[in-house]
Amino acid sequence: MFALPPAFEEKMKKILKEEYPAFREGYELPRKFGLRINRDKITPEEFEKLAPFELTPIPWVDNGFYYGENDRPSRHPFYYSGLYYLQEPSAMTPANILPVNPGDKVLDLCAAPGGKATELGAKLHGKGLLAANDISGPRARALLKNVEVFGIPNSLILNEVPAKLAENFPEFFDKILVDAPCSGEGMFRKDPDTAKAWKPEKPLECARMQKEIILRAADMLRPGGMLLYSTCTFSPEENEQMISFLMKERPEFEILPIPNRYEGFAPGRPELIEKEWLPAELWDEDVFDSLTEEQKASLTNCARIWPHRMGGEGHFLALLGKKDENGKLPEMYFCTGEEGAFRNETILTVKEDTLKDVQKETRRVKKGKKKRKEKQSDSAKKFSKELTPFFDFAKDLDVDWDFTRIEVRKGQVYYVPAESAAVRGLVFLRNGLYLGEIRKDRFEPSQALAVSLKKAQYWNAIDLPADDERILHYLKGETIEIEPEEAKSPKGWQLLCVSGYPLGWGKLVNGLLKNKFLASWRLS
Repeated sequence: MFALPPAFEEKMKKILKEEYPAFREGYELPRKFGLRINRDKITPEEFEKLAPFELTPIPWVDNGFYYGENDRPSRHPFYYSGLYYLQEPSAMTPANILPVNPGDKVLDLCAAPGGKATELGAKLHGKGLLAANDISGPRARALLKNVEVFGIPNSLILNEVPAKLAENFPEFFDKILVDAPCSGEGMFRKDPDTAKAWKPEKPLECARMQKEIILRAADMLRPGGMLLYSTCTFSPEENEQMISFLMKERPEFEILPIPNRYEGFAPGRPELIEKEWLPAELWDEDVFDSLTEEQKASLTNCARIWPHRMGGEGHFLALLGKKDENGKLPEMYFCTGEEGAFRNETILTVKEDTLKDVQKETRRVKKGKKKRKEKQSDSAKKFSKELTPFFDFAKDLDVDWDFTRIEVRKGQVYYVPAESAAVRGLVFLRNGLYLGEIRKDRFEPSQALAVSLKKAQYWNAIDLPADDERILHYLKGETIEIEPEEAKSPKGWQLLCVSGYPLGWGKLVNGLLKNKFLASWRLS
């Protein structure tokens, strides 16, 4: 029988009561394996036709699939082209539920290794800003790789503490996701070592960190914005009590109903903030007395994912809205098939005053369009000498770039997001899309640029099927042979694609494609 810490079992018996036997039996069932497709590159329907795996749709995630235990999607070329991310099914839920729309400024505060950040970035479809942060340097580097593999061009990858971010971004973001570091009780079946390392004090230790994190996040959310708080634990201290703490400290926040709520989600538990559940080491005895009965009852809008109720591990979620200057919460409606919209997304209702502001800004932009083009031209000329090798390469790309957003740092060329972000004084790994490097009189395009493109955006693309053995040789860093009819040009930079989706660069010389696939991304 799967071993659980005795103190944990006693706690779960107290929470679940008559449901506990079913919960305990669930640990004897095999875990589920999931992948989430990159909605910015491919639709779920297209992927089902293309993928060579045994796939079953995850019922509460519109772009998620279970895959067979014998499949090896981490070694398939589609993984390296950023078509999907391997993720535990329940862990897909928070980023799927948070209503993100193109143009939003979005923060994933505790983002590594990037499972949730990549979904948020894909929802933006290249518009707006994805700021993804992790306090750990090594984990932030893993986050950067996953965001770049997904081809997200408008990202800001940070390595900072929440307090420092809050100083730079007061009321800045439209949407924030806080997948808080937690005691991990919901992942015991997936990772038995987590169960072995668990101790009764662990939830309290995590809750103390979460108190700081959630308040800092709240202060970075603009009025009228939304915050999604999640954990992969069952502990009330880290879940209902943490949400109650936020409402007490920041009364402008209220819990919103989760859109398209799945029938397997269990509601939050208001009784878990009553005195008998409050550890004296964490809370004052009367800490939540100031909450209204309505606020306490709204905890049922939260969602608990129990492994014995649905095909995934344990999770907790709460979607919160921040009242605007008029005391109004964000209103939502469901998208119904518009281009770029998906069934679990919601959109903020545009108020009449806001609409007038947008119309006014649109007229101003149109009026200044000609001047802006002239300014871009002047800007391009200003550093054209330094960037000549890049411009020579870029003329072959079918992309609509604003050259005022091109930055060069020590010979490296970046395309920074249109949404400005206050990065001065912050530790960041990437601000925008890394385009490549200028070396003397030549430009070397980056791996990040390759996977951010569509096949049609570079004229010199070579497309090979996924089962072509040359693709695996390429992913291992080897030189491969290209037949004359497979390339549009017999030499120069080539964008190698797999079944129509870019993998990386190569340089074609005498029928041989010299491998430019990034060494740290290669298949071992």
